[in-house]
Amino acid sequence: MKPFTTLTGKIAVLNRSNVDTDQIIPKQFLKRIEKTGYGRFAFFDWRYLPDGSENPEFELNQEKSRGASILLAGENFGCGSSREHAPWALSDYGFQVILAPSYADIFHQNCLKNGLLPISLEQSVLDDIRQKSNADGYELTINLEEQKITDNASLSESFTVDPYWKDMLLHGKDEIDLTFHYNDQITEFEERRATFL
Repeated sequence: MKPFTTLTGKIAVLNRSNVDTDQIIPKQFLKRIEKTGYGRFAFFDWRYLPDGSENPEFELNQEKSRGASILLAGENFGCGSSREHAPWALSDYGFQVILAPSYADIFHQNCLKNGLLPISLEQSVLDDIRQKSNADGYELTINLEEQKITDNASLSESFTVDPYWKDMLLHGKDEIDLTFHYNDQITEFEERRATFL
């Protein structure tokens, strides 16, 4: 994974609560064996009309949302079935940060394990950001090291993140990378284990 330190980017607003993982990435697209290529299927049922053209009413198809790297969502985002494909789809779509009042627990963990930063904020702060996001050129800056969110219109808000996952994100590590730090101990164990068989 790429290290996450600081991100400055546009916001896409999906002002819906209880968005489940089947809406984020519908089940018919879970047959792929790669972690990439899911972005085109993200929010498929909302994003496209039956003829395959873009649904002009869907929030993320609006011109102001194109190219956004930050998704602002409603409460209980990522609920429903546990599928790691959901953060894969969001990342492949272009999002690096999600802002919401709350998340489903498994989805929250799956995001962190795949380099996507889910941040919980008070609803009043999210409402302020949502309102400001209508202005041309509005951007947020997410500083993971300082755990601070700022904008170009006076916002300065702190957020919390588990220290373990903060370190993993800052250094671009996943849990498989973490095992490489124990190569010597693993090798030693494997060599000793042979003597016990």
